Amino acid sequence: MSQAPAEFVWLNGEIVPWDKATVHVFTHALHYGTGVFEGIRAYKAEDDILVFRLNDHIRRMVDSARIYGFALPYCEGEICKGVLDLIRRNNFRSSLYVRPIAFKGVGGISLDARATPISVSIIAIPYEKYFDPDKQGLDVCVSTWRRLGDPSVPAMAKACGHYINSVLARTEAAEAGFDEALFLDNNGNVAEGTGENIFLVKDDCIATPGISSNILRGITRETIMSIINDLEIPFTERTLARSELYTCEEAFLTGTAAEVTPILSIDRKLVGAGEPGPRTLQLQREYERLVSGRNPKYLGYLTPVYDTGRVQLKGTRS
Repeated sequence: MSQAPAEFVWLNGEIVPWDKATVHVFTHALHYGTGVFEGIRAYKAEDDILVFRLNDHIRRMVDSARIYGFALPYCEGEICKGVLDLIRRNNFRSSLYVRPIAFKGVGGISLDARATPISVSIIAIPYEKYFDPDKQGLDVCVSTWRRLGDPSVPAMAKACGHYINSVLARTEAAEAGFDEALFLDNNGNVAEGTGENIFLVKDDCIATPGISSNILRGITRETIMSIINDLEIPFTERTLARSELYTCEEAFLTGTAAEVTPILSIDRKLVGAGEPGPRTLQLQREYERLVSGRNPKYLGYLTPVYDTGRVQLKGTRS
């Protein structure tokens, strides 16, 4: 067995050794996907670790649980505190990926899981880049699978079972030699990537699909939209036709793991010159400034873990 990426895990209010953070094979979520989760980044800055939009991520997880009728046994504040306590207990000093998850436990095989108990766990692991850091950007394809969503399942919920849809598309893309896949919605319009939102640039105007295209309302997406507004770049949130993927001048993905990742080609057609465009690179730089605490306007998005005082953050939320 390879070495565990962390020494401790937060499980149901307690910090336990990695090898002790186990669930039973009869766990309801293992069989039916009845869970909700979040992905959160924490960035090394000076001698501290800054957690990005901690409260906003946990609030979205609570909202996802509410959509599915899951009554979480912990409040937002307790889960946020659990994230910080876990990072400190592991004494992490590098950038991290944090995965809070709430799932239905052992309670029979009925699809009516109202009486099935819920467990909550938090995992934190050292993490740098989601996609290959040696590539300038991604070669992507449009998946033959459609993005699931309303009225079949609630697209706004970040639910465990939803991601089998993404597994299908990402596997299909990898087998065809692509780095990532893009979903269309049930109307044939552009939706999102398998775990990211998408933005297109045309005539110096940036566009992204709206929530009616069955996208997840991404927290990184929202952050990039705020940066775009700050930079006074023309922007629109609207329905995007598939053909716009092939005529745009730049394209990029946003997400907790992906951050801001340029797209170089779509269905083997170059995007622009086939290299990261100026607007993409500008937003990538501004996002890096923001998450490292170098943009004064957004210091409230960052929660210092160790609060050493070396990184001067005012108005942070924990």
